[in-house]
Amino acid sequence: MGFYYFIKSLLMLAALVYAFRYFFFKVRHLYTIMMSVEGELEKPVDRIKDRIKVLFTDVLGQSNVRRKTLPGISHTLIFFGFLAIQVHSLELMIRGVIPAFDLMHFIPFIYSKYLFLADIFAFFVLIGFAYALYRRVVIKPPYLTMGRDANLIILFTCVIIISFHFINAFQMIMPVEEGAVEYLGIFPVSGILMSMLGLDTLSPGQIIFFYELSYYIHIGTILGFLMYIPGSKHLHLLAAAPNVFMKPLEVEKAIKKTDIEDENAETFGLSKVSEFNWHNVLNLFACTECGRCEELCPAASTGKPLSPKQIIHDFKIDLFDQADKIISKKMDEVEPIIREGSPVTEEVIWSCTTCRACEDVCPVNNQHLDFIPEIRKHRVLMEASFPAEMQETFTNLENQSNPWGFSADTRGDWAKGMGISLMTDKPNADVLYFVGCAGSFDDRGKKIAQATARVLQKAGINFAILGPEESCNGDLARRAGNEYLAQMLMMQNAEVLNQYKPSMILTGCPHCYNIIKNEYHQFDATYKVVHHTEYMLELIKKGRLSYNNKKFGDITFHDSCYLGRWNHIYEAPRKILTEMNPAGKILEMEKNMSRGMCCGAGGARMFMEETIGERINNVRAKEAVDTGASAVCAACPFCATMLNDGIMETKKQIPVKDIAEIVDEATI
Repeated sequence: MGFYYFIKSLLMLAALVYAFRYFFFKVRHLYTIMMSVEGELEKPVDRIKDRIKVLFTDVLGQSNVRRKTLPGISHTLIFFGFLAIQVHSLELMIRGVIPAFDLMHFIPFIYSKYLFLADIFAFFVLIGFAYALYRRVVIKPPYLTMGRDANLIILFTCVIIISFHFINAFQMIMPVEEGAVEYLGIFPVSGILMSMLGLDTLSPGQIIFFYELSYYIHIGTILGFLMYIPGSKHLHLLAAAPNVFMKPLEVEKAIKKTDIEDENAETFGLSKVSEFNWHNVLNLFACTECGRCEELCPAASTGKPLSPKQIIHDFKIDLFDQADKIISKKMDEVEPIIREGSPVTEEVIWSCTTCRACEDVCPVNNQHLDFIPEIRKHRVLMEASFPAEMQETFTNLENQSNPWGFSADTRGDWAKGMGISLMTDKPNADVLYFVGCAGSFDDRGKKIAQATARVLQKAGINFAILGPEESCNGDLARRAGNEYLAQMLMMQNAEVLNQYKPSMILTGCPHCYNIIKNEYHQFDATYKVVHHTEYMLELIKKGRLSYNNKKFGDITFHDSCYLGRWNHIYEAPRKILTEMNPAGKILEMEKNMSRGMCCGAGGARMFMEETIGERINNVRAKEAVDTGASAVCAACPFCATMLNDGIMETKKQIPVKDIAEIVDEATI
């Protein structure tokens, strides 16, 4: 046996050196690609202590993965089980080169306890994969990729775990010399396997043979897995933790400000994969292709060509295909993302509603909206390429500061006869009510603005509006890629706000709320911004409003993307409905709160034609109708319009009310 172990040591040493060397060079190549791209991070990595905490909650705690219960439990079992056996596998590798090496000789008490637990945790991996296979073979969710890559990973891992148990089982009954360490009774699961298969009835020679066979299968599969990872979708095993560490620590997210005055800039926005920054590339490497983003994406679920999962995959493939040019710094030879034959088309880019469902649900915290708005920005500013109907919208915004093209001088006409002051007449008002374009010009929006104003008057709030001094908030232009126009509008508003310096800005439009709160600081206009749902809830709590006991029946509430996922305001509107409508119930839609479905208006889609697949607002409206509610409530003028149009298509007579209208009707 001495000669055999000598040959085994040489073979194992050669295999380990080759596999780890191969792995090292593949990872180094990926790192070289990542660090060769031209883009720069918008800001440095900060708050290191907070980011370390995130690693414990999101990676070790698997908090993101477990938001989907059964798949989350399955993944957690696989994650911790596979993690648990690594020390044992490493010991086996060393033992293959140095046969006498055995951790049980050095730390017998600790190591025996570890092996006991590792044997149990390893079995949990098989339980996790049993559900994973059931999900792929029986449930078959359409967003879950069923490719060779995923199947090979499952096969690799199952072989590793099963061979692990066989190694343990044979080690328990291995003939040992006097004074050597015995493993009998240490492995609970492998012990059951040994008994079930009657392995203890084998001869000593057979036990040694099958132990060695199990060993080679186990180590060979691990080394094969190691070499396979860098080129597979399971690259996320290496990239996920760093990507989670780099995630935005705040819920609120600002669209990147581009320095359009930079005379040295040759291009704006994102046109080539070489223009990604290294964190963007890390996003691509971290994607698990789990499909959770696709499941919740309103575009993907209504037959549009956009799939958040697929676009990340397409970026990654494009990056790999052009890696040699990027590494050698031949950036002028790198082909654009949108080109003939590319899977990333104009239709893909313009299907996005910027609802942020993809980012919110992603278990590895990929930032899809670091890509799509930037590609739109390049298409608009550099290529003058955008949906034809947006030309009129851009012109209206530029000339009249609203998307419909109504005269800017009539912006305050909705308030005539209501006794509402302008900031020019009341510059020290406690509250500046920023009405927004929908509340100022859209017939449906005007009713919401009037209801909001009446509630403020009932509560005795000292407020005023900007009227003709107000411009479009810039959200529509910015998310449609027209950064030049967006900045013009934002700077106009910032100048006016800085003139009055209001102590608080109130708005009923989530798009106004989000951009003024989270993006106007880019133009030196930082103010306290409150959405009317939060403000009205405070008025109710303080007893500033008197109820009239009006009954609305059961109500279903639609979460606006820019109020919910972008700013995490979920409870305030529901608490208002509970207070204002105690006789009725809130009937939640199937997709609600953080998993709510977009109405279809975001990302400037309100002003684009929707000709591919089902209309998003129709699908969402049907979901609202299916609750059986007497009324549908929203907290956004655009959502109210989209839902109302969608409900009309269902032939149902169900009113759509904004939360402000509910409060107005329920109070004296």
